[in-house]
This record gives sequence, C-alpha cells and structure tokens, in this order.
Amino acid sequence: MINLLFPKVCAACKSLLLTEELLVCTMCRHSLSVVSNQDFGEPIIKQLFFGKIAIQNASTLLKFEKRGITQKLLHSLKYRGKEDLSSFFGKWLGSDLKNSPRYKEVDLVIPVPLDSKRLKKRGYNQVEGFGVEIAKALQIPYLNTILFKESRAKSQVFKKRFNRFKSESVFKVAQPKLLDKKHILLVDDIITTGATIEKCAQQLFKSKQVKLSLATIAIA
Repeated sequence: MINLLFPKVCAACKSLLLTEELLVCTMCRHSLSVVSNQDFGEPIIKQLFFGKIAIQNASTLLKFEKRGITQKLLHSLKYRGKEDLSSFFGKWLGSDLKNSPRYKEVDLVIPVPLDSKRLKKRGYNQVEGFGVEIAKALQIPYLNTILFKESRAKSQVFKKRFNRFKSESVFKVAQPKLLDKKHILLVDDIITTGATIEKCAQQLFKSKQVKLSLATIAIA
C-alpha cells in the first residue's frame, strides 16, 4: 500500500524502479561514466595533486559530466534528501577496494566534514554513508569527529580576494596524536579543483608520519 502511494523512483531519471532495483534504475546505472575498476582512476587523481600533497592510493567511482547522470545523482544526494545514495556508492566502491591489496594497509576512514551551519541545514553529511560503507568493507574504524570544519564568524564577501583566501573556513584536527603513524583514507563526494582535499590534507599531515589515501564518488 505504501509503495502504491509513494512509489519508488530512480534518483536520476525518476522512472519507476523495478522490484530488484535499488535507488538507481538499470538503464541509468549502465549510462554512468564509470571509472576503470582496474586502477580506480588513481592516475588522474594523483596527477591533480602532483607536487601538492603526497598520496599513497586514490580511487573514484564516476566521471562527472555536466547534465549527465552522475550530476543528477549527486544533486539528488546533496539537495533532494536522497541520503541513501551515499551508502549505495559506498557499498559499490567498498566491494572493489576490499579486494585491492593497495588498501590492506589503511588504518581508518575519515570524511571531509561540513561546517555546522551547512550540516544543520542539510541534516546530514552527504559523504557519511559513503565513508561508513567503505570502512565496513575494509573492516577498519570510521572516525567522523576527528577532522572538523570551523564556521566563519563573519561573511567574507567584502574582503579582498587575498584576505578572503587566507581566512576561508578552516579545517582542524581534534586529537592530532590519535593519527600519528596512521594510514588515513580521506573520503569526499567529488573532486573538482582539489582545493578542499588539500586543505584537509595539510591538517592531517600535522600528525606524525601520516600516510594519506583518497576515495571519492566522482571526479570532475
């Protein structure tokens, strides 16, 4: 009766889902620009961060294309309350990573955090389910409170560009010593310029002998 009143539809194309389909219909899933499961998109990501931050391993599921299926799914995840998509993508990538010897040495998973205002407005961090499911697949801890983002007290709209860059929202680590000698898998929804990942990495590397790997749903 509930399904008749509120039928389950594809998060991308809004067509009715078949009984065996979950969140995304078969046609849309086959239309996704999936990154090779041989290298998980690692060469592309490492090239983006070359000379900026040291990355051990990197992985992504999808290639982001404007007006494509991936964009529609990420929009549904972030702005239409489709929180389950995060876990959907986490289970998908996690099932691949658990069979990769490159991820056997990872100690814990940490998500890129939202600031408190955005988290309160959205109600969830869009990368939470993604990170949780990957941590389950790798059988390692998931820590979502150790890396946090400070909200800006004042608007930066009227500041000069240089000053705005210097005073943009700051990422911080709550207990740096807990990360000493750890291999961290940092997870996010999408990599565009890589600036957010860099800022997070700069804080994580303040702990001693940290190794960093990355996993994202998509890369632009």
